[in-house]
Amino acid sequence: MPRSLASRSRRPDRKRPRIAAAAALLLPTGLVTGIAVESQAATVGCQVTYSVTSQWPGGFGGSVAITNLGSAINGWTLTWSFAAGQTVTQAWNATVVQSGSTVSAANVSYNASIPTNASVTFGFNGSFTASNPSPTTFALNGVTCTGVTSPSGSPSASASASPSMSPSASPSSSPTSGPPTVAADGTGKYPTIQAAIDAVPAGNTRPVTITIKPATYREIVTIPANKPYVTLQGLGSSASSTVIVNNRSNAGGYGTAGSATVFVYGHDFTAENLTISNDYGVGSQAVAANVTADRAVFNGVRFLGNQDTLLVNDTARAYFVNNYIEGTVDFIFGGGTAVFNSCDIYEKRTSGGPVTAARTPASQTYGLLIYKSTITGAVNNTTQLGRPWGPAAQVLYRESTLSATIATGQPWIDMSGNVWTNARFFEYKDTGPGATLNGNRPQMTDAQAVDYTPQKYLAGSDAWNPIG
Repeated sequence: MPRSLASRSRRPDRKRPRIAAAAALLLPTGLVTGIAVESQAATVGCQVTYSVTSQWPGGFGGSVAITNLGSAINGWTLTWSFAAGQTVTQAWNATVVQSGSTVSAANVSYNASIPTNASVTFGFNGSFTASNPSPTTFALNGVTCTGVTSPSGSPSASASASPSMSPSASPSSSPTSGPPTVAADGTGKYPTIQAAIDAVPAGNTRPVTITIKPATYREIVTIPANKPYVTLQGLGSSASSTVIVNNRSNAGGYGTAGSATVFVYGHDFTAENLTISNDYGVGSQAVAANVTADRAVFNGVRFLGNQDTLLVNDTARAYFVNNYIEGTVDFIFGGGTAVFNSCDIYEKRTSGGPVTAARTPASQTYGLLIYKSTITGAVNNTTQLGRPWGPAAQVLYRESTLSATIATGQPWIDMSGNVWTNARFFEYKDTGPGATLNGNRPQMTDAQAVDYTPQKYLAGSDAWNPIG
């Protein structure tokens, strides 16, 4: 595990993650923000339920449930068409591509089979011009699902002004309207986040959104491996309004990995608009989030801690977008594959320290990608880009803004007998005062960079693309 460095000084939280520009937009009068449901009832073969789960100016979130009315299917493709002006921008639980007005969604390994009368569900975000049109036809493995009806439903009392990275728990309710799932003051269904997770059925196959009322929740939260498709959604005006916090540490006997406040094991997990914190302080490793899950998404989340704030384990693929991450030493670390897109990363210690400590297996092409993010710190010329926790560590800072906090003469350093020059450390088209060039700063070529995009980091064998 990453070792402690000597001097540590605590600095108050000084930044918050950038909020997507869409969140600042006001919804025009009359914009439908509730749930529009169309039942596509087939004469034979299949039935499709298409739901608009949220809507904001120029964009929307959708969910599609496929029910197989014919023989059992092992491997499926669903196709449909939109009127001109609507585009799918990203998807989860299926591989979705669009050509013109025709959309094709194909299964991935974990939802490939659909027994007779069983269903699978996938979700997506999209954009539109003028009005939001509806699909015209659906076909499952070439069998047309007929019986299109007009959208139904009425505007919700409250509106979501920004896209959701995950579909709602069901087609009939919005994750941001109605009473919260969790509320510390007793106004929700559960008083703690863990109680809400415990209520999710083992072997869950449908998206479940747990909405959380703004408050500080001092608890340990675990999403088990047998409870996939869980979303934790903070309902506050910013990520700092909803805080999950605890103070376990390696020094307290929990070990580094066991000291986490939040443990994520269930695949297809999403967290949005909340804070995950370990407030142990300095002097020992103390993890805020321990991510083991495959296909995990963190959107607009604050990760607060000191040494070893965020652990991404070997089996994880994770996408971090519009996040704020702070720490002192090795505060983004592990052997997993992760993309940090448009994140604010802050070295809070006045004596500086390394941001990353990757332990990427030699057999694994991709490790940590810091993409179009901003790196700042408390003091100039003190912060290292990283050090190798494992000898084959892979880290790329790509098209990011590096402030004067970067130790420009030696931004990569050795660790525990692992020599940084033997690791796979690169930069590519970074900017800012900390992005100077010298012999200690390996630069990726244009030809190499083609194979080191965010999409290629996360694609895996199932073509996962949470970015769109």
